[in-house]
Amino acid sequence: MERAIGINTWVWESPLTDSGLLPLLTKIARMGFDAVELPLENAGDLSAPAVQDALAATGLIPYVVGAMAPGRDLVAADAGTIEATQQYLGSCIELASDIGAPAVCGPFYSATGRLWRMDDGERERAYAELRKNLEPLAAQALESGVVLGIEPLNRYETSLLNTVEQALGALGPLLGSGVGLALDTYHLNIEERSSADAIRRAGRHLVHVQVCGNDRGAPGGDSTNWQQIFPALDDVGYSGALNIESFTSTNASIATAASIWRPLAVTQDRLAEDGLAFLRSASAGLDEGNSL
Repeated sequence: MERAIGINTWVWESPLTDSGLLPLLTKIARMGFDAVELPLENAGDLSAPAVQDALAATGLIPYVVGAMAPGRDLVAADAGTIEATQQYLGSCIELASDIGAPAVCGPFYSATGRLWRMDDGERERAYAELRKNLEPLAAQALESGVVLGIEPLNRYETSLLNTVEQALGALGPLLGSGVGLALDTYHLNIEERSSADAIRRAGRHLVHVQVCGNDRGAPGGDSTNWQQIFPALDDVGYSGALNIESFTSTNASIATAASIWRPLAVTQDRLAEDGLAFLRSASAGLDEGNSL
């Protein structure tokens, strides 16, 4: 199946604001991408009119991603923190609705890098709290025509949701009602015995896919088993975009959160171009019935 190919603006810039929006989206469209992930790091960084104008000028399909910075938590936190996090995520949903993005995606449960030990009982209570605090956001998303894609992260970035199985169990009744799963091949490669089986386990709840190499650089030419991942996406009927998510090592906050300590390509443009070329080639190979 031929899919749209997108890229996250974190490859080049953080935070993304109105002032840098049109030049960067113009560059992305000229490279040949079909879609773009727009991170809303803080409410107000992006305004809907500016984004709408940039999208109209470039023709890119938009997705919104959130950033769970320190102090953004929906579990094991005080009431003020939870309310502030809900307000932030509500802003992400509102932006997505205003610009026509189908999904808002990210690890919407606790701050990236926050780790703590839990026994089985504590974990179940944390999951119950997560459902309770996500419920109003799920309702807002559903009413707005947007889906919240909840992303499991690897064990070094969270201790709450690492696998598809955990996410399915934790989100339970919210799935399909404004909530789905967003999967990232980088995290799948670390946490799942089989990335392809994990995708099939997510099934109809898969609403968004991010791709990168096993080193978090460009997809392709790495040790990820792409030959199994793409057919698995076909098996579950995923028709959304494949979105390259990588990062520039020059940004202090995002690079630290993602543990990006060195450049992942000769240039960020080269990372984008190589990833796009691989994904286009892979898509053509599958359409022709070839193995990758």
